[in-house]
Amino acid sequence: MPVSLEQEGQNVYRLEMSGVLRKADLDRSQVELAEEMRRVGAVKLLCVLKEFEGWEQNAGWNDLTFYVKHGGAIDRIAIVGEERWRAEALMFAAAGLRRGPVQYFQGPDLAAARTWLAA
Repeated sequence: MPVSLEQEGQNVYRLEMSGVLRKADLDRSQVELAEEMRRVGAVKLLCVLKEFEGWEQNAGWNDLTFYVKHGGAIDRIAIVGEERWRAEALMFAAAGLRRGPVQYFQGPDLAAARTWLAA
């Protein structure tokens, strides 16, 4: 599966994406995450871009419904991936527009990302 969501801690969730990110796959993971947020409250996200190849073209990525409804319930987002995806991933995550901070970590620096999320 190109997108998977797993709970790593009490309110920390790991969203792993590989290959080409398709809108339908992201939509499914957002529904799953919204259900988790209803259960546990605010969350922190560890987004891991593993063998990531980019975003599906012409997929209607301008749908901000999830961000508008649930963006305030995401305390922090740490993104781990290849340096080449930094700018696009931060833009995609709406870094600078969110209430909570978003930080990019060059893969495979999962330990630093987890430490930052715990702060």
